Amino acid sequence: MPEMNHDVFQSPFSWRYGSDAMRAIWSEVNKRRLWRRIWVALAEAQQNAGLVRADQVDDLRAHADQIDIARADAIEAEIHHDLMAEVRTYAEQCPVGGGIIHLGATSMDIEDNADALRLRESLDLLIPKVSALLTVLADSIEREADQVCMAFTHLQPAEPTTVGYRLSMYAQDLLEDWRALVRVRDGIRGKGLRGAVGTSASYGELLHGTGVTPTQMSAQVMAAIGLDSFLIVTQTVPRKQEMDVLNALAGVAGTLYKLAFDLRLLQSPVFGEWAEPFGKSQVGSSAMPFKRNPINAENIDSLARFVAALPRVAWDNAAHNLLERTLDDSANRRLLLPEACLAVDEMVMRATRVMKGLRIDSAAIARNLATYGVFAATERVLMAAARAGGDRQALHEIIREHSLAAWEAMRSGAANPLADSLSADIRLGLAPAVIRALLDASSYVGDAPARALQLAQTIRTTLKPL
Repeated sequence: MPEMNHDVFQSPFSWRYGSDAMRAIWSEVNKRRLWRRIWVALAEAQQNAGLVRADQVDDLRAHADQIDIARADAIEAEIHHDLMAEVRTYAEQCPVGGGIIHLGATSMDIEDNADALRLRESLDLLIPKVSALLTVLADSIEREADQVCMAFTHLQPAEPTTVGYRLSMYAQDLLEDWRALVRVRDGIRGKGLRGAVGTSASYGELLHGTGVTPTQMSAQVMAAIGLDSFLIVTQTVPRKQEMDVLNALAGVAGTLYKLAFDLRLLQSPVFGEWAEPFGKSQVGSSAMPFKRNPINAENIDSLARFVAALPRVAWDNAAHNLLERTLDDSANRRLLLPEACLAVDEMVMRATRVMKGLRIDSAAIARNLATYGVFAATERVLMAAARAGGDRQALHEIIREHSLAAWEAMRSGAANPLADSLSADIRLGLAPAVIRALLDASSYVGDAPARALQLAQTIRTTLKPL
């Protein structure tokens, strides 16, 4: 981590959240290197058209990595234009070719193409991390596919499910998020080299009589930087592209938010079934030494709330990009794009660590199943008694009365009496042994294990080509 001045505000994304690799993508150095890469590609295309000399282009190439942010900042303080400050800094370094930098271009010919490259680089970093998390989930699903546990609806005990099937909820959503990330990544395009309002008029004037069209020159530049371009642009790339990227990132955040929130519930002593890993020297609370707070899950949820708010900013940038361009997106995009990528990067890495070290407490699962599973299994009794000729509505009322009495007994601290009371009720028309067997909920999970395993296999098959 580079040395930082802690006497002034530092963004947590500068050191605390996200990876060094993601920070490097969104660094000032990388941004300016990409600008220079595009300027070199533009000069090469103009050399092919006979507009500039080979030695001028060679000079630009020779100094493309000589980033001098201090000098650029000093120039910007005077002229108040960051891209032109970089042009002048670069030109000072290039005594032969400095005069041809940015020839015919407008700022967004450079900046929007560079930002599209940075978004693609970010997704190229993030997609494999999501793939790795999906693989961890697939492993866990296969391992826990048959472990029966209580399911909860409305935060109330419902019917049994399996741990693997519950994990499949998150994995299925995350697989859709992965597909969305791949889709938006593969669709990322740049502006091309199209000038001040997207008409290529300046390049048409510049290339007049060369036999090279603006479309050909733009295509050569974009091929050199490895990026397709939109057919229709204004001064900028359509901002809907960034809205699509932010929506895909927010989708990942939403999935991880639910996973983390559910983990927080299941880690509470009332449930006690799951727990995130807790280090030997980890401190849970400054005041209460016994605490084992789910700090990783809470961190994921905190960052996810932040990411969830960002698509609206991207929406505004797209919808309010009036006529051919306004500049009211510029300041927020300096925050919006890197922080969204860094936040999701951190969430995925943290979720992967949590899931790799997830503690599944089989004893607590069995305890909760024994306590509440009998209530869920009354549905089996109802169906069996109805098949034996009973009145479904009357049977429902009988079971309801027994269930409410059992809840009241448990609330008073007594053991659950439901199995005893139901098996003794002759109105159900079933033998006591049959009723007791039906009230064993440990196998009442339908085809959940099979479908969980099917999803795990789908994940592996989907990710295999990568």
